[in-house]
Amino acid sequence: MTGQIVNILQFALDGVAQQQAAIANDLANTQTPGYTATAVSFQHSLAQALASPGTAVAGISQAPTPTLPATDGNNVSLTNELVAAQQATLQYQAITDAVNAQLRLVQGSAGGSYA
Repeated sequence: MTGQIVNILQFALDGVAQQQAAIANDLANTQTPGYTATAVSFQHSLAQALASPGTAVAGISQAPTPTLPATDGNNVSLTNELVAAQQATLQYQAITDAVNAQLRLVQGSAGGSYA
């Protein structure tokens, strides 16, 4: 069971890392005329992984954001991207903490310390 939980958490970490990469790309292109911001969505795939462990596939998709473009055609919202970056960072930290907790449980069950 712990292995399945760690696999699901790894899947979530991969998804958040892809979100962070898309956000970084959007931030790097805030001044690029015609650039269309992207958003990564992996929540549906994560929900499937939770419902049926071991059957999840990387259904992570990258799609344009619905933000209206400026006069130069660029639709990157600096404010939205910075908020999304902070949210992704917090998600990554929370998932990493959960992975570490699972590994401490395995270590403790094997006779090691829980600390």
